[in-house]
Amino acid sequence: MLEQIKTKIQAIFANQALKKKLIFTLVIFAITRLLAYIPVPVVDVERLKLIFSSNEFLSFLNVFAGGTLARFSIVAVGINPYITASIVMQLLGMVIPKIKEMQKEGEAGQAKLNQYMRFIAVPVAAIQAVATLALLNSQNLLVSTQTSMMAMVVLTLVAGSMLMMWFGELISEYGIGNGTSMILLVGIVSQIPSSIGQSLLTGGENQLVTVLVTLALILAVTALVVFFNEAVRKVNIQYAKRIQGGRQVGGQSSHLPIKINVAGVMPIIFAVSLMMVPSFLGRVLPLTGKEFLINLGEKLTVAFAPTSIWYLITNFVLVFVFSYFSAIIFFNAEDISEELKKSGAFIPGIRPGGPTRKYLEFVVTRITLAGAIFLASIAVLPTVAQMITNIQSLAIGGTSLLIVVSVILETAKQIDSQLLSENYDHYSKLN
Repeated sequence: MLEQIKTKIQAIFANQALKKKLIFTLVIFAITRLLAYIPVPVVDVERLKLIFSSNEFLSFLNVFAGGTLARFSIVAVGINPYITASIVMQLLGMVIPKIKEMQKEGEAGQAKLNQYMRFIAVPVAAIQAVATLALLNSQNLLVSTQTSMMAMVVLTLVAGSMLMMWFGELISEYGIGNGTSMILLVGIVSQIPSSIGQSLLTGGENQLVTVLVTLALILAVTALVVFFNEAVRKVNIQYAKRIQGGRQVGGQSSHLPIKINVAGVMPIIFAVSLMMVPSFLGRVLPLTGKEFLINLGEKLTVAFAPTSIWYLITNFVLVFVFSYFSAIIFFNAEDISEELKKSGAFIPGIRPGGPTRKYLEFVVTRITLAGAIFLASIAVLPTVAQMITNIQSLAIGGTSLLIVVSVILETAKQIDSQLLSENYDHYSKLN
């Protein structure tokens, strides 16, 4: 095992293109972590850290922000507005035919969609920045509330969010992995040591139980995520026989692998982003001073606490729905059926063209059920474990671990694919 890891690392650094991508990604990571430590000078940071450490929801929020909220850094809003914008665009694709057509146009269509997402992300970032300032002001954490100062802070936070969005796109284009997922990954990983340390410090007499339960959950989630990420449904395909150069070619049998979890970690990221909205509104609405909104905010805070039954049910349903929706978006059955037809391949018993497309859509819809149930279950399992064991860090660490493991697996596959495409002899020995 160690020898295989050593060989793979050597293969990565022997590949000049891949090495440049890796170095570029690490440089972007370093810049994002540096920005996370540059605070906006209008907040009492020490008091802010105490509030975040004593509140479960805020701690959960801070982990996904890579610790930037507790420090109120210039990138405190983070990449969440861009994620929200991508969710909006995917939902609009279900009701607006023009957007749906763009989603099927390949790279050209995706470029247009990315431009629209950037436009949407700007006002979303501004709204989040204003809401965050209002929340901090309600806790008397702002050093200054002058209009000019508040405007400058909002512009700074929006600029920081756009910078993180740009970094994500740079990683997707010039680095390794999906940029949005990688930005989330480095932020979460940076907070894992402190989360583990905090759980140990607050464990009291049950520190040993805390450690054992946490390790057991980590191993279980990791094993399940690896299993479902690697699981595929193999669709048999046959190549037609034809005469070429006076001899018969073709007739070989092969298979088309379709992943059970087509969308990877994106449904979890989408669901987490949306699940933060009710709790956030629950803290902002009371600031209006109106009795109706105050009562609504209190109800939202209670109903969508990370350990409430409504939170669990809503989170499960969102992940399940996004898994199906993402599978439809990411798996283009029409393009695959056309490619099979052009290469002279067909699925035994299924006619090429439209029937093949419908069959592939049927297969994806059926196998996605298992993937959707898995993702939804694993998303709420840590919170259920927390309710049973009363270890608060489990609800935070479990979802974070799911994202970390999934992103690492997806990135590792991209690296493997590039290494194999270069036909490195010493790497091919691993297979």
